[in-house]
Amino acid sequence: MTGPARFTARLRSSARIPLLQVAKSAIATVLAWIIAELVIPGTVPVFAAIAALLVVQPSVNQSVGRALERSFGVIAGVIIAFGIGVVFGQDSYVVLAAIVVAIFVGWALRLTPGSANQIPISVMLVLTIGAATPDYAFARIIETLIGAAVGLIVNILVVPPVLLAPAHAAVIALGSEIAATFERLADALRTPKTDAQLQEILLTARLLRPMQAKAQEALKDADESLAFNPRQQRYRVALDADAALFARMGPLVTRSLNMTRAVHDHYDAGLPDEPTVEPIVDELERAAHDLRLLVRADDDAPIEPDAKTEGIPLLTAPLRILTPHAEHWVLIGSLMEDLRRVHEEIVGAE
Repeated sequence: MTGPARFTARLRSSARIPLLQVAKSAIATVLAWIIAELVIPGTVPVFAAIAALLVVQPSVNQSVGRALERSFGVIAGVIIAFGIGVVFGQDSYVVLAAIVVAIFVGWALRLTPGSANQIPISVMLVLTIGAATPDYAFARIIETLIGAAVGLIVNILVVPPVLLAPAHAAVIALGSEIAATFERLADALRTPKTDAQLQEILLTARLLRPMQAKAQEALKDADESLAFNPRQQRYRVALDADAALFARMGPLVTRSLNMTRAVHDHYDAGLPDEPTVEPIVDELERAAHDLRLLVRADDDAPIEPDAKTEGIPLLTAPLRILTPHAEHWVLIGSLMEDLRRVHEEIVGAE
């Protein structure tokens, strides 16, 4: 990437903000300006417009937080600016000193970045574009509260976002990839593999951890999108089901990684000929099949055809097999124990 291209890449997002959110920001800004002009005539309601613009966020919960941050920051900044303006006037060095004081006030109070940054901004605006009078200071506070309230109301009333679809897709994708890992293990045990192929299987399995983290973050975003959302009761059941399914995926991720690591570390060319391996291969394939049934139980996507089944769970009771060859008993025993726990997770055994 060339220098100019790299520079412009820093200015652009990988994805556009949803058009609806842009429209809500514009609507909230215009409404806040108009309402503030009606409530406080004869002023330019900059504080109201800024507050409305900043409060409209991707979720209602974020809007509530931003409204509180913005309101507290403005009130604190206006009070500081008014006090300093009355005592020291409005010379340029006074404005600069007031901004520095405001920065340290935010640090001393351990405020969030939103509130801490808003205090010096408000101090600067009040001392530079306004007069340090009680009426002016009070008007700016009222103006900010109007803007924050308008932004919050617009975000609640105009189709508040619900982020359930990305969370559901992430959980389904995680379960499907765990099933694919079981199938790759079954193939490795049935058909001789090279060291490079075993390494590829291990590296692919390790991608489950990032997928798990992505699903967890998506569930967190979905839960946040329902907080203070008037439609939350309608969607809460679906989100709780996805969260419960994700909780069951955690041990399966660990087990699939353990089995993949064990096969990678203890593999030898004679393993596919081990008589005790074939039942384990069958069980891995059944685990993959039943896991797909589990993750798609409430999903519209069709289950891929299976020669052994027509959609009926197949996972058997824990394996009972003969004593394996001395060179393979560590691996076989490890796989049996992990499969036992996989069985418990998939069928929901206590």
